[in-house]
Amino acid sequence: MRKIVVDMQNFLFADSIATAFRNSDYEIDVIRTESPKDTVELCQVYKPFVLIMEVTGYIPWNLCERLKLRDEVKKMCPHCKIALIVDSNTERQAAIEIRDAKKNGFIDQFFYGSMTAEYLMDQIYAM
Repeated sequence: MRKIVVDMQNFLFADSIATAFRNSDYEIDVIRTESPKDTVELCQVYKPFVLIMEVTGYIPWNLCERLKLRDEVKKMCPHCKIALIVDSNTERQAAIEIRDAKKNGFIDQFFYGSMTAEYLMDQIYAM
């Protein structure tokens, strides 16, 4: 079974992602972090194939902090894919910066928070 770690400020959105995967045909176990402080430790323990992190304009969820977490996770889990989610309606600048991070190879994928759970699951599974 594949594992993904979800690190999001919006707990309801993170819970929706976890529920969608549990109720799907995908063989994926979702581990949610309680805070960004737990992310590296959970990745070290579970060795996920994808780490999904929400990006906002606020510390510790801003892009700079997320890229620091990415660096730490990649040291322990070099094969872990990094995907970022942003609400492009409220975080326009962050969305632009995330697109650039993907373009420059710092992350593997990015998603907008307005997508459907089905679309997200398909894209994560395909990574």
